[in-house]
Amino acid sequence: MHKIKYRFSDPGLKPRRTKLDVPGWGGEPEPRKTGSHEQPWHCIPFAEGAQYGIELFYPFEQDLRVSTRDGRLVIEGRSGPDETGAYQPPFRSFGDQYYTYQILLDLKVEEGFAIRTEPHPRFYTDASDTVPIAVPALLRNWWPMMFFMVFKSPSEGRTHIFRLGEPFAQMIVIPEDPDFQLVPMSEEEAAERELQARRIYNSRSTLSAATQWTSSTNTVFDATYRQIHRAATEKSRKK
Repeated sequence: MHKIKYRFSDPGLKPRRTKLDVPGWGGEPEPRKTGSHEQPWHCIPFAEGAQYGIELFYPFEQDLRVSTRDGRLVIEGRSGPDETGAYQPPFRSFGDQYYTYQILLDLKVEEGFAIRTEPHPRFYTDASDTVPIAVPALLRNWWPMMFFMVFKSPSEGRTHIFRLGEPFAQMIVIPEDPDFQLVPMSEEEAAERELQARRIYNSRSTLSAATQWTSSTNTVFDATYRQIHRAATEKSRKK
């Protein structure tokens, strides 16, 4: 098991493994049955992807709102600068299209790994268009402190909102260097994958026989992926 060590100036950031909040940004606890409205947590690939990283929580009592009005970035909710010139909360514009959060966070990963900043997965489930959009950035393990995070400015007339206790970004631990090469499959590999895909397709009616349901938006769901995922996980654990 790999270990990630952390230090920060503000304990309110509360870095932790990302959890899928249900009820919350992960959806409502509606069962997988006909008539239910589809929820983000119903999708296993999304649920696994959403919980893959480390989430950070906004630590300040006052809400912070970032808007774009008449082409200008407007940051509301900060107090004036102190004797050092720093604002609380410590946000500022970064050119015309971005803004930054002076976060002072250190995540130490093992050699060969790096930290990548990402939007928090609730960005993809939010309908209000108010979730901050963290700009992807790669921090290698020799860099001792993240001094600031960059966020994409909202579109004209939109507002990003930071609230106490709400997650605003996610960190993913990945290999430090993308040591891979894109190559076409051999004919044998392609044939094997095609056969695998056809077997799944032909078995779908059997695998989903007792699990198929239609959502309130008339979308058909079944547990084919979920059942294969469960079987693959059990097989992996037995090795």
